[in-house]
Amino acid sequence: MNNPSMNIETTIEYSTPSLMRRFAAMVYDSLLIMALSILYGAIVAGINVAIKGAPETGERITWGIFGAVVFIGWILTIGLFFCYFWHKSGQTLGMKTWRMKIVNSDNLNCPSYAQCIIRFLCAPISLCLVGAGYWLMYANTERQTLHDKISKTRTLLLSKEKK
Repeated sequence: MNNPSMNIETTIEYSTPSLMRRFAAMVYDSLLIMALSILYGAIVAGINVAIKGAPETGERITWGIFGAVVFIGWILTIGLFFCYFWHKSGQTLGMKTWRMKIVNSDNLNCPSYAQCIIRFLCAPISLCLVGAGYWLMYANTERQTLHDKISKTRTLLLSKEKK
């Protein structure tokens, strides 16, 4: 027997995650970024070897003028990872594990791609000066970090699911 009232979403209380919870999610996501970086490195090294041939035994692969292109490609790969998951569900795997979600500050929808790009570009700035952009969350009433404010997003702590 299906009760239509059972399909109605219940009101969920949200709060903001602590600084330690945010850093824990970052550590978790950094492991994924390391794996993604290894995969990216293997692919570009394979392409380099396919084009230039294998280096002599004991020699390193040389990139020449394409070293900057490879580096920019790596940064774009990491950016795509974060922007895809933030836009799709508001969460990376680390954020999901620590019950955090990023939403548009105007409503409770996932952020737009533009907001995700701005957030990705500003998050490293928040880490500068011993995480000054993160410590900013304790100076404002909405507990937003620097990159939350600039990208007009909000990081929420989700309630525990009842089992």
